[in-house]
Amino acid sequence: MKRDARIYLAGHRGLVGSAIFRRLEAKGFYNIITRGHDELDLTNQQAVNDFLAELKPHYVVLAAAKVGGIYANNTYSADFIYQNLMIEANVINAAYRQGVEGLLFLGSSCIYPRLAKQPMTDCESYNRQYGTNYRSAMPTNGANDNRWSTTNGNLVLVRGINRDLSMVFGAFRRSS
Repeated sequence: MKRDARIYLAGHRGLVGSAIFRRLEAKGFYNIITRGHDELDLTNQQAVNDFLAELKPHYVVLAAAKVGGIYANNTYSADFIYQNLMIEANVINAAYRQGVEGLLFLGSSCIYPRLAKQPMTDCESYNRQYGTNYRSAMPTNGANDNRWSTTNGNLVLVRGINRDLSMVFGAFRRSS
């Protein structure tokens, strides 16, 4: 990947997204595009399509989601599944329609059944049908997150994100 590649990072204010943002900057990437929820509603298909059509990023990192802990997920489970499915579907499909070269979707292992097949293949249908270079990664829970709370927090192992991000962007580079 070239250092001037346009990279749209969705979820840059979150725990994982902010770590990715810092890592990209540290690696010399300077054309990182971000928008907060107040600027772009990722559950709005037309807004996402228009945004990606206007900015035409080379790469998309999807680290945005409605997040919460066990209590929040149990209490508002319909809200969580709806909003997260809309975000995922809207961003991945708009990325395809706008010819985005590479996409990394970061989901959460806790949104799938415990015995779901690994690795996750959320983007595989686009890769098979359209020849895209899109990847899904599901960081697992770990003990290195100091933002954890029993009601609204989640444990996320961020240390591995840098390694995983390097591997994924390396895969983008090899296939370009």
